[in-house]
Amino acid sequence: MIGSAFFTKAGTLLPAFVLCSWAHIALAQIGVPDPDALDAVLDRFVEEGHYPFLYARLEDRDGNVAYEHSVVNRDLLPDAEIDGRSWIRVWSMSKIVTISVVLDLVEDGVLSLEDPVASYIPEFSEMQVAVTPDGTSLAEIGPERFDAACPLTSVPADTVMTVRHLINHEAGFYYSTTGIPCIDSALAEQNVATAADSDDFIARLADLPLIQHPGTTYYYGINTTILGMVAERATGRSLEQLVEERLTGPLGIEGLQYDLPPQASLLPTISGQGGALRPAYPGELDIFGPDVPGYDPERQLHLGGEGMLASADGYADFLRMLLNHGTLNGARFLETSTVEDIYSPHTQLDNPEGYNGFNLWVTGEPTRTREQGEEGLWVGGGYEGTHFWVDPKREFVGIIMSQIFWINEDGWFRDETFRGELYRQFWAAESQ
Repeated sequence: MIGSAFFTKAGTLLPAFVLCSWAHIALAQIGVPDPDALDAVLDRFVEEGHYPFLYARLEDRDGNVAYEHSVVNRDLLPDAEIDGRSWIRVWSMSKIVTISVVLDLVEDGVLSLEDPVASYIPEFSEMQVAVTPDGTSLAEIGPERFDAACPLTSVPADTVMTVRHLINHEAGFYYSTTGIPCIDSALAEQNVATAADSDDFIARLADLPLIQHPGTTYYYGINTTILGMVAERATGRSLEQLVEERLTGPLGIEGLQYDLPPQASLLPTISGQGGALRPAYPGELDIFGPDVPGYDPERQLHLGGEGMLASADGYADFLRMLLNHGTLNGARFLETSTVEDIYSPHTQLDNPEGYNGFNLWVTGEPTRTREQGEEGLWVGGGYEGTHFWVDPKREFVGIIMSQIFWINEDGWFRDETFRGELYRQFWAAESQ
């Protein structure tokens, strides 16, 4: 196990720095005081049957691995060897990657955040908005009115959808899990995850209503997927090509892509629904309806909001680019001001727990009060139990990987528990 010493990605051992006595000491100086206690947190969540496996990794801003640990439920995954190079379905952790690529296009003048989406996707020029009989958009109603919202009634959108609305989840797109039966079933019937390409995906969505007038409020959904398709239409390049040509290639990132490499394999989907871990049933992951994205190299559909694969090693490199305000391995991808805009307040500004940047959650003071981490962390995660955070004060990135749908209640606070143990160690060391 790696403690207060460090390994570079090349495997070279570096000495730990002398402990300093001021607040927010960089991880490269303090290390991880008690890695065994962190191991015990992860081990417990797996041993108690909440997760099929857990892999956690901490890297400082230069890519030195300060901590990593892997624990596997051998009853479910008897032969799995899971480490920092294992391929993981990261789902919504794709979103910040797509947003970063789009912001790179904005820097180059290819796109503007205020561009109308219909300028690139004219199929969306006459979008409708689902409303209740009294004209209230479905995004504004509570669960007690969900059934009464059906059958669907719609009206023309009264605002212009922009690129910024897509980034901020204010455009009006949604997943098939809103809880409103008629709008969920309408999206599920289109089975957009099986679309042949982005044109087919757009065609399947064009006749469905939005859940709100664009720009009204924050409503989480496939907005970032549409954002990726705007980037494709604006450049004439596939999203896969844009990621490779603008991000992963120039920065030397390996382990972040859309297609499964030859001879590689993916871990099975495990469900905890019903209280015990088991292989997921077909169609159980219903975020799009009956099917989920595929990862075949021949596939032409690249979902910017949900479709990426990553290793912990590769995704940590991407996060370190953000931590280093746009640079990695001596190359600049984004300007410092653009990265600052990513973690600046944009939506959910009245939320006492924190706020949203550009689809990047920034923790508030309650995270520190509850001893679940620190105020000011940049946090995100994915549909099958993946989680990341960036600590700009201590200059490191953290990743926790798993593959599970429907986490039972006793496993809900895995990330907070792990971070809590880690930060209590930091606070104790920094108080000396």
